[in-house]
Amino acid sequence: MTMTVHLARLLVLAVIFVNGWTDAPNAIATAVGSGALSFRRGVALAAVCNFIGAVMACLCFPAVADTMGELVAFSSPQTALAALNAALLSIVLWAVAAWRFGLPTSESHALLAGLSGGAVALGAGAASLSAGAWIRALAGLALSLPAGVLAGRVFRQALMGRVRRPAVWQKGGAALTALLHGVQDGQKFLALLLLTGGLGGNTDASRLTLALLTAGVMALGTALGGRPIVEKVGSELASLSPADGLAADLGAGLVLLVCSALGLPASTTHAKVAAICGAGRGTNRRVMGQMVGTWALTFPACGAMAFLLTRVMMG
Repeated sequence: MTMTVHLARLLVLAVIFVNGWTDAPNAIATAVGSGALSFRRGVALAAVCNFIGAVMACLCFPAVADTMGELVAFSSPQTALAALNAALLSIVLWAVAAWRFGLPTSESHALLAGLSGGAVALGAGAASLSAGAWIRALAGLALSLPAGVLAGRVFRQALMGRVRRPAVWQKGGAALTALLHGVQDGQKFLALLLLTGGLGGNTDASRLTLALLTAGVMALGTALGGRPIVEKVGSELASLSPADGLAADLGAGLVLLVCSALGLPASTTHAKVAAICGAGRGTNRRVMGQMVGTWALTFPACGAMAFLLTRVMMG
């Protein structure tokens, strides 16, 4: 049991690291793509702001973590750990595979799919899904796309010709998006660390201590960079001027802020890509199709991997 708990904690940290590596670069993609920031400075900015946002999540926006912690109920710690380890491993494998092709993934989607696959593998007697928590989680994920497109378009119209030196303002927009990414995803993975602590019978670590750990690992992952994703999202997805990039940053930030305040888990990847499509010009349909295809495959791929891995672990 102890070894399984330690494995779960290591896998949670691995997922947090991969999230900072593959998801957080979306926050700086527009600023880098428009030339407002160099890649290295953008990565440093994202790392610092993700760290601050993840700590803020613990103090100001705990509802998302509570929602994620209520998604699945297990009959015993042993079954919970098997399903959790399988879900986490599937997230890491999927995220690394997508990163290889420079495609941004939603660890939020992957987490939901992995937990579902693990719960199905255990059967109704060993695991049950909370309808209310799932409705909140799916609502946040579903709303982030249309809301992101609309917000990006509205901000583009509002800022058109009204912002002097938009490249300077865009640095602030990138910082805001990175901070809110830390708020959203920091909470999700904080919930997993709290879960592993409860399953292992160790509740000594405070919520703030675990939030600091989450923030640090996420910042480390971001600091190592995600150049393929930054190039794909910031340069290839749509044509962006600095003003357009600022509109996309503000649009995505607004979506993430509202969802965080309402306790709805949202995908930073979905919100940012959607906002770029709303604010940019000449969206590249081929690139957009690759991203949508990856997102569409996330649920079945991560769910199937988690299902099979849970069966193996319980076998």
